[in-house]
Amino acid sequence: MDIIIEEQDGCLWVAATERHKIEGLEVDPPHELVRWGSIFWARVDRIDAKLDAAFLDLDGEVTGILYNKDVRSFDKKGNLVKGGQTPIGKLLKAGEFVLVQAKQGYLEPEYEDDTPYEDKCPVVSMDVAIQGRYLIYTPLDDSNRISSRIRDKKLRKQLTEMLTHMEEVHGCILRASAANTQNDILIRESRILKAIWEGLSEFANGEDSILIMEGPDALQRSLSDNSLKSIRRIEVVTMDHFSTAEDWCELFAPDLVTKIKPIEIKNATKDLALLDHYDLIKPIEDLFQPYALLASGSNVIIQGTAALTAIDVNRGADKNSNLTINLEAATEIIRQIRIRNLGGIIMIDFLRLKTEKEREQLLTHIERLVDDDPCTVQIHGFTAMGLLEISRQRRTPTLFERVGYMFEDA
Repeated sequence: MDIIIEEQDGCLWVAATERHKIEGLEVDPPHELVRWGSIFWARVDRIDAKLDAAFLDLDGEVTGILYNKDVRSFDKKGNLVKGGQTPIGKLLKAGEFVLVQAKQGYLEPEYEDDTPYEDKCPVVSMDVAIQGRYLIYTPLDDSNRISSRIRDKKLRKQLTEMLTHMEEVHGCILRASAANTQNDILIRESRILKAIWEGLSEFANGEDSILIMEGPDALQRSLSDNSLKSIRRIEVVTMDHFSTAEDWCELFAPDLVTKIKPIEIKNATKDLALLDHYDLIKPIEDLFQPYALLASGSNVIIQGTAALTAIDVNRGADKNSNLTINLEAATEIIRQIRIRNLGGIIMIDFLRLKTEKEREQLLTHIERLVDDDPCTVQIHGFTAMGLLEISRQRRTPTLFERVGYMFEDA
């Protein structure tokens, strides 16, 4: 896999490619007010009993919303208590300060509409987590555990066995990338993550709402999300991007430092010159079309609504069996969902299958595909009408919301 780093007008682009095909795309637009994973020392402005939530002043400018279920506290015995059992008004008071983390990225609204006020605020949580390459550090929970996103039973068993040999690691979630990783590497990373937490904790005081630590940028997300893959090159065109990549790799992935390569190309100052150099502009433009073409001649139609995303598989001129077409379509659909960063409820209308065995084969194929998604994906199965229902919890706004304005005339 190659990681390609670009920037245009303050917008950071990071593409993960395999054989020059885009498999991941992370973008940080300049109009993003709150980045996913950012940590704030925030003041409670007011309690909304009806929503059972608190509105917080995050940094003196942006207001966030903290729902009861995301409140964390400790009982008299020092045990962690999750919110949701007691009304939030009895847990927090106006004027109180709390340490919170953004659960999703949040963009500056382009215009005012009828969207409820609470939906215009970034959602935050007191359940802070700091992400590394192999581990996620959870300072409020001293126990070690395995990421709930890992479905593979063999992998879960392997990671469970690893937990028994990690006496020096505390409060960490093992990611899939931790498998087959030496204990000393995991111990080193756990110490780094703990030191980061201890450093930022020192700023969790005072009478001013402040941003303590910004969440991982597009490059850091891409490197972390693809840590299971074999990364061949990390390509940059500016020394600023070289330094940014080097800093993260020296901390979390020393083995990747030598993979960072400054690329000299003609017209390097041209917009998205490196992506253009690899002929990736057209594939990116295609991501903003309401369809995706399959190599066999079939196609997939993608339509978003306010309530859900509907995806339809069309046969086209393909003479293969319905199962063969569906398997090919599923591979492209899951890729499109991941790269376009679609979320919420997604309904997929596959070609009709003859037997329950074929349905199971398709579901097994999709389960393997979604394991590569850095976001949480749940497969809810087929509805009575034969539609496959899945849901996906995004970390950041959709690709269209982030940079769609750049491709409106594409």
